[in-house]
Amino acid sequence: MLSDIQQTLKDNSEADFAEKMKTVAPGAKRIYGVRMPVLNEIAKVAKDGGFELIEQLWEAGAYEERMLAAKTLHKVAKKDPEKAIALVKKYSKAIDNWALCDTLGMQSLKAINKIRSKEIFALANELSSSPVMWQRRLSMVLLEDFCKQPVFHNTIQEMVNKHKGDKEYYIKKAVIWLEASLKKHQ
Repeated sequence: MLSDIQQTLKDNSEADFAEKMKTVAPGAKRIYGVRMPVLNEIAKVAKDGGFELIEQLWEAGAYEERMLAAKTLHKVAKKDPEKAIALVKKYSKAIDNWALCDTLGMQSLKAINKIRSKEIFALANELSSSPVMWQRRLSMVLLEDFCKQPVFHNTIQEMVNKHKGDKEYYIKKAVIWLEASLKKHQ
Protein backbone atom coordinates (compact mmCIF):
# COMPACT_ATOMS: atom_id res chain seq x y z
CA MET A 1 0.00 0.00 0.00
CA LEU A 2 2.90 2.36 0.73
CA SER A 3 4.29 2.08 -2.79
CA ASP A 4 0.83 2.78 -4.26
CA ILE A 5 0.52 5.90 -2.12
CA GLN A 6 3.99 7.05 -3.10
CA GLN A 7 3.09 6.60 -6.76
CA THR A 8 -0.10 8.61 -6.23
CA LEU A 9 1.96 11.35 -4.58
CA LYS A 10 4.36 11.38 -7.54
CA ASP A 11 1.48 11.44 -10.02
CA ASN A 12 -0.11 14.41 -8.22
CA SER A 13 3.06 16.37 -7.52
CA GLU A 14 3.46 19.90 -8.82
CA ALA A 15 6.97 21.37 -8.97
CA ASP A 16 5.71 24.95 -8.56
CA PHE A 17 3.64 23.97 -5.53
CA ALA A 18 6.62 22.15 -4.00
CA GLU A 19 8.65 25.36 -4.27
CA LYS A 20 5.83 27.35 -2.67
CA MET A 21 5.63 24.86 0.21
CA LYS A 22 9.30 25.48 0.99
CA THR A 23 8.34 29.02 1.99
CA VAL A 24 4.97 28.15 3.55
CA ALA A 25 6.37 25.35 5.73
CA PRO A 26 10.05 26.18 6.16
CA GLY A 27 11.99 23.23 7.49
CA ALA A 28 9.88 20.64 5.67
CA LYS A 29 12.03 18.09 3.89
CA ARG A 30 11.53 16.16 0.66
CA ILE A 31 8.38 17.87 -0.56
CA TYR A 32 6.47 16.21 -3.39
CA GLY A 33 4.29 19.27 -3.99
CA VAL A 34 0.88 17.65 -3.51
CA ARG A 35 -2.08 19.82 -2.56
CA MET A 36 -4.04 19.21 0.64
CA PRO A 37 -7.33 18.09 -1.00
CA VAL A 38 -5.41 15.25 -2.67
CA LEU A 39 -3.78 14.31 0.65
CA ASN A 40 -7.19 14.27 2.32
CA GLU A 41 -8.51 11.86 -0.31
CA ILE A 42 -5.49 9.59 0.06
CA ALA A 43 -5.94 9.56 3.85
CA LYS A 44 -9.50 8.21 3.44
CA VAL A 45 -8.08 5.16 1.67
CA ALA A 46 -4.91 4.92 3.78
CA LYS A 47 -6.91 4.21 6.93
CA ASP A 48 -7.35 0.65 5.67
CA GLY A 49 -3.61 0.17 6.16
CA GLY A 50 -4.01 0.89 9.87
CA PHE A 51 -1.16 1.56 12.26
CA GLU A 52 1.32 -0.42 10.16
CA LEU A 53 0.85 1.91 7.18
CA ILE A 54 0.97 4.97 9.43
CA GLU A 55 4.36 3.90 10.72
CA GLN A 56 5.59 3.16 7.18
CA LEU A 57 4.45 6.57 5.97
CA TRP A 58 6.18 8.33 8.85
CA GLU A 59 9.41 6.41 8.32
CA ALA A 60 9.35 7.16 4.58
CA GLY A 61 9.96 10.72 5.75
CA ALA A 62 8.75 13.06 3.01
CA TYR A 63 6.59 16.01 4.03
CA GLU A 64 3.40 14.65 2.45
CA GLU A 65 4.05 11.12 3.70
CA ARG A 66 4.28 12.39 7.27
CA MET A 67 1.23 14.59 6.82
CA LEU A 68 -0.62 11.48 5.62
CA ALA A 69 0.59 9.55 8.67
CA ALA A 70 -0.83 12.26 10.94
CA LYS A 71 -4.12 12.47 9.03
CA THR A 72 -4.51 8.70 8.89
CA LEU A 73 -3.77 8.37 12.60
CA HIS A 74 -6.87 10.48 13.22
CA LYS A 75 -8.94 7.95 11.29
CA VAL A 76 -7.72 4.89 13.24
CA ALA A 77 -6.95 6.32 16.71
CA LYS A 78 -10.11 4.88 18.28
CA LYS A 79 -8.96 1.34 17.44
CA ASP A 80 -6.06 1.66 19.88
CA PRO A 81 -6.00 5.03 21.72
CA GLU A 82 -2.88 4.19 23.73
CA LYS A 83 -0.94 3.35 20.58
CA ALA A 84 -2.15 6.54 18.91
CA ILE A 85 -0.90 8.64 21.82
CA ALA A 86 2.40 6.76 21.89
CA LEU A 87 2.89 7.43 18.17
CA VAL A 88 2.25 11.15 18.57
CA LYS A 89 4.83 11.21 21.35
CA LYS A 90 7.31 9.28 19.20
CA TYR A 91 6.69 11.43 16.13
CA SER A 92 7.02 14.65 18.12
CA LYS A 93 10.78 14.11 18.12
CA ALA A 94 10.99 14.41 14.33
CA ILE A 95 8.70 17.38 13.62
CA ASP A 96 10.49 19.87 11.38
CA ASN A 97 7.83 22.43 10.44
CA TRP A 98 4.72 24.12 11.78
CA ALA A 99 2.27 22.49 9.33
CA LEU A 100 3.25 18.98 10.39
CA CYS A 101 3.25 20.02 14.06
CA ASP A 102 -0.24 21.45 13.80
CA THR A 103 -1.64 18.53 11.81
CA LEU A 104 -0.18 16.04 14.29
CA GLY A 105 -1.47 18.09 17.24
CA MET A 106 -4.90 19.05 16.00
CA GLN A 107 -5.95 16.06 13.93
CA SER A 108 -4.16 12.88 15.02
CA LEU A 109 -5.76 12.52 18.45
CA LYS A 110 -8.94 14.54 17.94
CA ALA A 111 -11.06 11.41 17.59
CA ILE A 112 -10.06 10.30 21.09
CA ASN A 113 -10.06 13.68 22.86
CA LYS A 114 -13.19 12.87 24.82
CA ILE A 115 -12.13 9.40 25.92
CA ARG A 116 -8.43 10.10 26.55
CA SER A 117 -8.29 13.74 27.67
CA LYS A 118 -6.28 12.89 30.79
CA GLU A 119 -3.60 11.11 28.78
CA ILE A 120 -3.47 13.85 26.14
CA PHE A 121 -3.05 16.54 28.80
CA ALA A 122 -0.31 14.43 30.41
CA LEU A 123 1.50 14.21 27.05
CA ALA A 124 1.11 17.95 26.52
CA ASN A 125 2.53 18.62 29.96
CA GLU A 126 5.48 16.32 29.32
CA LEU A 127 6.26 17.95 25.95
CA SER A 128 5.93 21.47 27.36
CA SER A 129 9.31 21.22 29.09
CA SER A 130 11.18 19.94 26.07
CA PRO A 131 14.26 21.77 24.80
CA VAL A 132 12.92 21.03 21.29
CA MET A 133 10.83 23.96 20.05
CA TRP A 134 8.43 21.83 17.97
CA GLN A 135 7.62 19.64 20.96
CA ARG A 136 6.84 22.74 23.03
CA ARG A 137 4.56 24.01 20.26
CA LEU A 138 2.92 20.60 19.99
CA SER A 139 2.24 20.69 23.74
CA MET A 140 -0.06 23.65 23.15
CA VAL A 141 -1.49 22.59 19.80
CA LEU A 142 -2.65 19.30 21.34
CA LEU A 143 -4.89 21.34 23.66
CA GLU A 144 -6.53 23.66 21.11
CA ASP A 145 -9.64 21.51 20.61
CA PHE A 146 -10.14 21.42 24.39
CA CYS A 147 -10.56 25.22 24.43
CA LYS A 148 -14.20 24.61 23.50
CA GLN A 149 -14.78 23.09 26.94
CA PRO A 150 -14.69 25.59 29.83
CA VAL A 151 -13.79 22.81 32.31
CA PHE A 152 -10.30 22.74 30.75
CA HIS A 153 -9.72 26.50 30.52
CA ASN A 154 -7.68 26.89 33.71
CA THR A 155 -5.35 24.03 32.81
CA ILE A 156 -4.89 25.34 29.28
CA GLN A 157 -4.24 28.85 30.57
CA GLU A 158 -1.54 27.44 32.85
CA MET A 159 0.12 25.88 29.79
CA VAL A 160 -0.13 29.14 27.90
CA ASN A 161 1.36 31.05 30.84
CA LYS A 162 4.25 28.59 30.97
CA HIS A 163 5.19 29.53 27.40
CA LYS A 164 4.56 33.29 27.44
CA GLY A 165 8.24 34.12 27.86
CA ASP A 166 9.43 31.75 25.13
CA LYS A 167 11.56 33.53 22.51
CA GLU A 168 10.71 31.18 19.62
CA TYR A 169 8.45 32.66 16.93
CA TYR A 170 6.27 29.56 16.56
CA ILE A 171 5.78 29.31 20.32
CA LYS A 172 4.73 32.97 20.51
CA LYS A 173 2.23 32.31 17.70
CA ALA A 174 0.81 29.30 19.57
CA VAL A 175 0.42 31.37 22.75
CA ILE A 176 -1.55 34.03 20.87
CA TRP A 177 -3.63 31.40 19.10
CA LEU A 178 -4.56 29.52 22.29
CA GLU A 179 -5.38 32.69 24.19
CA ALA A 180 -7.68 33.78 21.36
CA SER A 181 -9.32 30.37 21.31
CA LEU A 182 -9.86 30.43 25.07
CA LYS A 183 -11.38 33.89 24.86
CA LYS A 184 -13.66 32.83 22.02
CA HIS A 185 -15.04 29.95 24.07
CA GLN A 186 -15.56 31.73 27.42
